[in-house]
Amino acid sequence: MLALQGDFAEHIGLLQSLEVEGIEVRLARDLDKVEKLIIPGGESTTILNLMRTFDLEGPIKHLIKDGMPTWGTCAGMITIAKKLKDDYPKPIGIMDITVERN
Repeated sequence: MLALQGDFAEHIGLLQSLEVEGIEVRLARDLDKVEKLIIPGGESTTILNLMRTFDLEGPIKHLIKDGMPTWGTCAGMITIAKKLKDDYPKPIGIMDITVERN
């Protein structure tokens, strides 16, 4: 679970209710502990800025390209989209979708 900003605590709580362990990813080294990744809802510009600040964009892109299952909800979907109908923010461009922000 990418735990930089947004609804990550709620997502982890839901996973725990399903008896699934949720690991909070805040740094690149945390990615070594996960086999799948959820990027939660929140504020996409902030999530992307924090991903870039903490050097997570490259490692996350690499893992997804190598087949890591990834799910983005709301801002998480915006974050991983290949293209946005808006000019800002610049998504990481990994999922072949076009997203229009609300």
